[in-house]
Amino acid sequence: MELRHLRYFAAVAAEGSLSRAAERLHLTQPSLSRQIRQLERDIGTPLLERTTYGTALTPAGAALHRHALLLLRLADAAPDMARSAVGQSREVAHIGVPPGMPDGWLLDVLAALEVGVPRAAVALTEASSTEQLRMLREGHLDLAMVHEQPQARFRAERLFDVPFGVAVRPGHPLADGTTCRVRDLDGLRVLAHGRQQVPVVDDRLVVAAHDAGAVLLWQFAQFTEHARACAQAVKADAVLLVRHSARRLLPDWPWLPLTAPELALTTWLAWPPETRTVVGDVARVISAHPGADIGEAG
Repeated sequence: MELRHLRYFAAVAAEGSLSRAAERLHLTQPSLSRQIRQLERDIGTPLLERTTYGTALTPAGAALHRHALLLLRLADAAPDMARSAVGQSREVAHIGVPPGMPDGWLLDVLAALEVGVPRAAVALTEASSTEQLRMLREGHLDLAMVHEQPQARFRAERLFDVPFGVAVRPGHPLADGTTCRVRDLDGLRVLAHGRQQVPVVDDRLVVAAHDAGAVLLWQFAQFTEHARACAQAVKADAVLLVRHSARRLLPDWPWLPLTAPELALTTWLAWPPETRTVVGDVARVISAHPGADIGEAG
């Protein structure tokens, strides 16, 4: 996905018409249509509905449109930010993020940091929770966003909880439901992240299945982008994921929230108790950023 694709998409959304957007962008309509199709291929889902009156956003298109406008605003502001930084000193804050963190929430946090801590230059590093905590101990990270409660040696804030669910293989009997009890997975092959990525899987979920009297044929794997290939490799009936990851990685597999018991993936923010002032200020802004709607993110 390139920034120009988002500019073209935003223009079509604003005009409600490919032809009017093409005229505004000084492109031919076939050329603009190709660019939009390329963006839809990159995203993996239709973004526009063609109608007799022009174009309308699909639900996925509406969700992308909100984030596209934020990205474009940040991109347009970048030159002014660079010029304003001349002669000013900015301190780098190295922040770890786990794979699969919702892009919308991260972009909102970055925007909040630009306003709340303008002297901070943020550098993000994607790594598993285990790897992040090691890097934090060794001083390679200033802050870590992790899926396990940090040790007492660190300061920590609970950011948000996201409900777990299962993405069910299309055509499976469970795919017609609206929720999934843990005992409904009895005898099924369930793909889940390995302990190094999401420690809660090996602990609470396995215990919950045992308490429910269900024998799940657990298939553990390390994956961030290739959930479909991993599921196919082990012939999984279902894949354990939070909703936004399921929609991104397996958009055609129905996702059902887990119930009886309900289980959630918790994200924590951790940082050393003795640190630079700018790191503490960054931690304060991130900790105050709401994450209540993440469970509904697409």
